[in-house]
Amino acid sequence: MDATWYVRVTRARMENNRWRHLVSSPDPQVRAARNHSTPAGGRGPVVAVTGAATGVGALLTERLAASDEIKQVVAIDERRGECDAAQWHILDVRDPAIADKLRGADVVVHLALDLDLGSDSAARTAYNVRGTQTVLTAAAAAGVHRVVLCTSAMVYGALPDNELPLSEEAELKATAEATGVGDLLEIERLARRAPRAHPGLNVTVVRPAVLVGGTDTALTRYFESPRLLVVAGSRPAWQFCHVEDLCGALEYAVLEKVDGELAVGCDGWLEQEEVEELSGIRRMELPSAVALGAAARLHRIGLTPSPAGDLAYTMYPWVVSGSRLHDAGWRPRWTNEEVLAELLEEVAGRHTVAGRRLGRKDATAAGAAGATVALLGAAAVVRRARKARRRV
Repeated sequence: MDATWYVRVTRARMENNRWRHLVSSPDPQVRAARNHSTPAGGRGPVVAVTGAATGVGALLTERLAASDEIKQVVAIDERRGECDAAQWHILDVRDPAIADKLRGADVVVHLALDLDLGSDSAARTAYNVRGTQTVLTAAAAAGVHRVVLCTSAMVYGALPDNELPLSEEAELKATAEATGVGDLLEIERLARRAPRAHPGLNVTVVRPAVLVGGTDTALTRYFESPRLLVVAGSRPAWQFCHVEDLCGALEYAVLEKVDGELAVGCDGWLEQEEVEELSGIRRMELPSAVALGAAARLHRIGLTPSPAGDLAYTMYPWVVSGSRLHDAGWRPRWTNEEVLAELLEEVAGRHTVAGRRLGRKDATAAGAAGATVALLGAAAVVRRARKARRRV
């Protein structure tokens, strides 16, 4: 595992320890109350959602606020969102004062994560790890009986010998080499540790497949390229998860219809050939050494946001079964084909090579000469710009 990432996580843990004494453990009455999922005299649980102003958090907040099975939604973010039916608290999830905002909540869904490709990696890790630790500790202090975390099916790792599909019980074999995956693995570790550190606190982890629906990741950008990069000898298998289906799975976890570690995605998967046929985008096949070596060098000089580790998730399968949700009665409303069609509609007009967004002029060159030429041209543009700045 990357040594720099390990140092960042260790520092984040040390920072957490400095403020943990600010949040007291719940008294016996509060601890006992955790086992009651439905508040007396009210319908359904009170649910707090972090990261409620944008993305999946905003969609889930609206969904829960409209549900007859939810008593109240407490929305937490650094700015106010658009859901007027929720009770809003504006603060950073790393602030220990969040414990006061969680009092009275039965369930917390923690969605305040930074997985932006453009974020500084050290700052991103500090935010994600410390934020999750804060929420778990504050939830325990506030008497919350369940916390729902959202990571990704990427934590299983993309490996040539992975079963198709993987069960929820499969070993987490990912490394910290892909964007944000190191943070997600640390969140998984915190999830396993929390019930031991805070008896009575239940933690559910939801792991979606390639998430689509207003998202921007290295995997969605793969479909913005003029050619689909295929590494020779690889065995890609594509499984998607629409944000609406993720919200449905999170709602199941909130209502305690299912718990534990949950994988969520469309039923089945698409082979690379099917993806190419459905998308109409032709492939560009490269030897493994060339593709991985170029990706590593381009990322190292800052030309692309995606490290070489992201390529593994386009090379080998990491399809999940979602059996626990299926056994509980949940079904995806979207198929892989439908989600791919929506993704292609979302990215229409965008032009990306190796995770780097290109301007229209660059994109024309990419379409005519191929992605490799575009990358070399982009590198030349960067070099010229640097030389021009030095002359000034």
